[in-house]
Amino acid sequence: MLILEIKDGDTIDKVLKKYKRKYEKSGILKELRRRKAFAKPSVQRRTEVLKAVYKEDMYGNKND
Repeated sequence: MLILEIKDGDTIDKVLKKYKRKYEKSGILKELRRRKAFAKPSVQRRTEVLKAVYKEDMYGNKND
């Protein structure tokens, strides 16, 4: 549950912006999407390895 402390001078726009930021940082939506479909552990591991390889190719050791 997200709890926001609202000050007297805050407008509704500021409060909504704080709420959205806090909601995004909490990762609720990301967790919901992850739980929506089951992925086998071997498939999860394979995707992690492929992401790591891609990152290494794109951003790793630029001195070559």
